[in-house]
Amino acid sequence: MSVDAVIAEFLADSDLEWEAGASEGEVVVTLPGEKKLRTVVSLVTSPTWLTARAFVVRNPDENHDRVHRFLLAKNLRLPGIAYAVDASGDVYVTGRLPAAAVTPEALDHLLGAILDASDSPFNELLALGFRTSMEKEWAWRVDRGESLRNLEAFRGLLERPGDPPREA
Repeated sequence: MSVDAVIAEFLADSDLEWEAGASEGEVVVTLPGEKKLRTVVSLVTSPTWLTARAFVVRNPDENHDRVHRFLLAKNLRLPGIAYAVDASGDVYVTGRLPAAAVTPEALDHLLGAILDASDSPFNELLALGFRTSMEKEWAWRVDRGESLRNLEAFRGLLERPGDPPREA
């Protein structure tokens, strides 16, 4: 069975959202997350490889060295995938399987590993790389009485004396 056929069978048996990609041999799969609400994975096939790549977070505004050190330390424990930075400084997670090794089980493992690598450290990456922006956003929202719901995960970092209590 071809890699494309394995992917098609896997997706048909899953509840995942997907669509054909922009290039030949590409499928784009959306994985639901918890901290990062969704991770979009590009699966690109060739006669010899299946390459998977997912955007994790944009180029950090600050603390580049700490963010990169954090990612490199995580790379040591990742199962067959790795973090990478593109020319713009945006962070991705990527993996590659030999075409002969692509099975539904291997594809499930690869997508699960990519989702975990994108979702699990997401809040920590935001706190390391975007804290100043988040502090400004928090203050702006508090000053205007706007909802803090999407920043609640960071309340411990951002809260100031006199800020409103947690939203219900």
